[in-house]
Amino acid sequence: MAAPSETAPAARHTLAILQYLAAQRGPVSAAAVAAALALPRSTVYRLLGVLEGTGFALHFPEERRYGIGLAAFELSSGFSRQQPLTRLGGPLLAQLVDRLGESAHLAVLHGRDVIYLIEERAPRRPSLVTDVGVRLPSHLTASGRALLATLPPPQLRALYPDRSAFVRRTDRSVDTYGALARLLVDVRRDGFATEDGEVTPGLASIAFAVRDHTGWPAASIAVTFDSGVPPARAAEIAQHIGASAAELSRRIHGRPLTPAAAPPRD
Repeated sequence: MAAPSETAPAARHTLAILQYLAAQRGPVSAAAVAAALALPRSTVYRLLGVLEGTGFALHFPEERRYGIGLAAFELSSGFSRQQPLTRLGGPLLAQLVDRLGESAHLAVLHGRDVIYLIEERAPRRPSLVTDVGVRLPSHLTASGRALLATLPPPQLRALYPDRSAFVRRTDRSVDTYGALARLLVDVRRDGFATEDGEVTPGLASIAFAVRDHTGWPAASIAVTFDSGVPPARAAEIAQHIGASAAELSRRIHGRPLTPAAAPPRD
């Protein structure tokens, strides 16, 4: 009996294209896909059309390139919301809370939101809005910003096509694509994201992204603490979060991260 992949070549080719797009750091041409996978261009164009129509691929007409679509991100987020990340990340968050005495959480990107999978609350620390299952706009949170900073600009733009995509909570909320792009430049430079009083007044957070084997964002680890802590304390918190994020990335066979030792910028 023939193997399933031999009796369903269209399905096999479609999955190969999707896997190839997911492994790239930015959109690619159909010709590049055809060359990399040794497929006829006519086949690639036809299957890319199917993927685009179902949201698994995005077409950038001005660039004549294709990238991964939002539906594919939703699938990856579905995996992240299940046992692997929580089982592997839970012990690391517990250790992080023990070391710092502050509450920590693990979140994943889902569309323009972050969903919190784990909240490890430190003793005698205030309750947070980042409870398990809570969704928050990613551009407002340290967890979300750490994840958004790993996306290529075309993918980020697809998530925030216009001003209506932005939710405001305070007068300080980022509400334009330009402002978000500038903020994420700082996140990429520093290696971590920050938020101070934009979710809960009086509380700040630092977050690091956890990357998978292709460099895409699998999750983020964040710690929330009182606003206005001394720079040395902020540096200590950042260093420990970075180490935990690097370890979780290693556990899921992701790309290694370098823990940051510098405190967040004022």
